[in-house]
Amino acid sequence: MITSLAFRLTKRFGAKTVLDDLALEVRGREFVTFLGPSGCGKSTALNLLAGLLQPTVGEIRLDGARIDGLPPERRGFGMVFQNYALFPHLTVGANVAFGLAIRGLGKVELAPRVRRMLELVRLTGLEDRYPGQLSGGQQQRVAIARALAVEPRVLLLDEPLSNLDAKLRLEMRGEIKRLHGELGLTSIYVTHDQTEALSLSDRVVVLRDGRVVQAGAPAEIHDRPRTLFVADFMGYRNAFPVTVSAAEGDMVVGRAPDITLRGLGVVALASGTAAVAVVRPEDVEVAAEPPGTNVVRGTVRFTEYLGREHGVEVVLGGGQTVTARLPHPAAVGSALTLRLPPERVVILPAEDGAR
Repeated sequence: MITSLAFRLTKRFGAKTVLDDLALEVRGREFVTFLGPSGCGKSTALNLLAGLLQPTVGEIRLDGARIDGLPPERRGFGMVFQNYALFPHLTVGANVAFGLAIRGLGKVELAPRVRRMLELVRLTGLEDRYPGQLSGGQQQRVAIARALAVEPRVLLLDEPLSNLDAKLRLEMRGEIKRLHGELGLTSIYVTHDQTEALSLSDRVVVLRDGRVVQAGAPAEIHDRPRTLFVADFMGYRNAFPVTVSAAEGDMVVGRAPDITLRGLGVVALASGTAAVAVVRPEDVEVAAEPPGTNVVRGTVRFTEYLGREHGVEVVLGGGQTVTARLPHPAAVGSALTLRLPPERVVILPAEDGAR
């Protein structure tokens, strides 16, 4: 059981800086997720921790001792890859036992350990099959069992669910969460899927261009984004350029010629500051009151059926567009009044330039 994993890492490939002074401390039993778009450096960070890449500058310490000079097999980490990375010519049992055999465990010790791992991932009875005889979800379970078999000090997972269909992703997400808690693991997970990050993590680290732009508990990242980049990545699809006119405690009022919005000021904003008010489509409501602060009226331009809700796009008088998800359909061309709840609107500095 570890008490902490601490690192500060920079990685360059030629003139390109892929990871720029990424510094973090991960506590024992913590589940940390690196979240960001493709190319932001999250998988590079994981490969550096695993020892598959060497940092240009930096160090990695496990319980205070440096391990960045150790080869991968001596770091005591387990890794689960996006493409499973199973040996096709080995049976399920042999794949799970592979890391243990390299560490010198005898056959007498191997068999019960493999059996226990397959029980954990609910694949009992499949030890004599080959990877090609398994579904994608079963192959990923084997990859997880192989990583867990070595009793890793830290479990690293590199987008392990991205090749699975939606149903399997949901199922395997639950399995990973269960195993993390049941085994008391310390886990670092890489994904570009915000739902995965929010549901699995104790802490989410959002990366952009190799740098941390925000780190915090899932609720903080979801409800209190500090930049337009994070807001956009977390689903704040509606954005309205405004000028800050007043601040009332944590709430800020932003005005534009055709709209006035009151919302949460996560970052301190002075009066007169150029800002952007953002809100998620699912937080927009149909309103009965006349237009005013946080209430707008427009014409439905587009609608789509999404199952339990209806997506609509409403064009306001000033040309701005509001996207909403509503419980009832709205006809194209009809007038619609919408409320953007102040407690769900976030007002951020405009200088970020990330959208």
